Amino acid sequence: MNQRIESIEYIRALAMLGVIGIHTGSWMLTNPDANIHLFALMEIISRFSVPIFFFVSSFSLFRQYPVNMPLDTGRYYKRRFSRVLLPYVGGSILYMLHYAFLTGDWSIWFPILIYEFFFFGMASYQLYFLVILLWFYLLMPLWRRWVRQILRRPGLWLALLFLAQIGFNYYSSYKLRPTFTNFYLNLAIQYRMSWWLLHYLFLFLLGGVFAARYDETMSLLRSWRSQVKAFFILSMGAMLAHYYFLLFARHYSLEHAVNTVHQLSPAGVIYTLAACLYFMLRFEEPLPSMIQKPLKLIGRHSYGIFWIHTLFMHYFFQSLSASGLSMTVPVTLLFYAATVLSSLVFTIGIDSVRKAMHSK
Repeated sequence: MNQRIESIEYIRALAMLGVIGIHTGSWMLTNPDANIHLFALMEIISRFSVPIFFFVSSFSLFRQYPVNMPLDTGRYYKRRFSRVLLPYVGGSILYMLHYAFLTGDWSIWFPILIYEFFFFGMASYQLYFLVILLWFYLLMPLWRRWVRQILRRPGLWLALLFLAQIGFNYYSSYKLRPTFTNFYLNLAIQYRMSWWLLHYLFLFLLGGVFAARYDETMSLLRSWRSQVKAFFILSMGAMLAHYYFLLFARHYSLEHAVNTVHQLSPAGVIYTLAACLYFMLRFEEPLPSMIQKPLKLIGRHSYGIFWIHTLFMHYFFQSLSASGLSMTVPVTLLFYAATVLSSLVFTIGIDSVRKAMHSK
């Protein structure tokens, strides 16, 4: 059951590259004449990246802790939280100190803002992912029971959960507003995208079911190879069509368009499901060595890259601004490549130092 599934490593790498693309797209908005097609690559085509991480995390978790085996909860929580909770708290403090020293603004340490920063991952804009992941980890005994229930009739339950996910995400994304009189309740709803694990519940449970029935599911996907590929291409096309429709027919700004066509939109949920199925199928096939080796390397170091890439982006952009350069197509591509390479090299260096210290 614990055999290594290389597809997961490749998906983790691709998702990390996509996350950097999404964050690069945010910096592109500083250019009022940003290229809309490159922006689509960075912000629309990459939209599966964050949610697919929850699928990958769940898959790995349920492979390590199979639902048909007892769970040592004490050992499980110690292991999970030492790898995520402690780094999250420590990393958030470092990001907050960095911001305070950089700007001279120490107001972030006021009690109410500390609540916002630590509970909603606001110390750096990628950290909300860890907040949601921690909630998933905390409720692991519940998910194990749910997955066992789903496995009795997986087709029916997954279909119902998928439809419910689309409905819930649509309501949360486009309809729900914080209108309560209680300040903290309004705050919790205002930052719901940063901690409501329900936005990604279907993908997390799908990862658990996929892990429990890996051989059977992969066999089914192989028999539907052409349909899986078509599903992926069509769902991506739907995302792009919606994006371009908003730009050309509705005259949305790039920011408004991407805030409408995102991973929690109905098209985004469908696209992410298609990406999960397609990449699990595609990456079980041999890859050219010039692609395989970099993906393995990035996948292996994705956690470190996740932590550090936003800092590199900040300082790269500061350098570009000081040089009078805007985020044109060549500059954006260079900015993206430099972020990926610098984050990877830095993470490899830190891992080497850590291993050297442990070996003494």
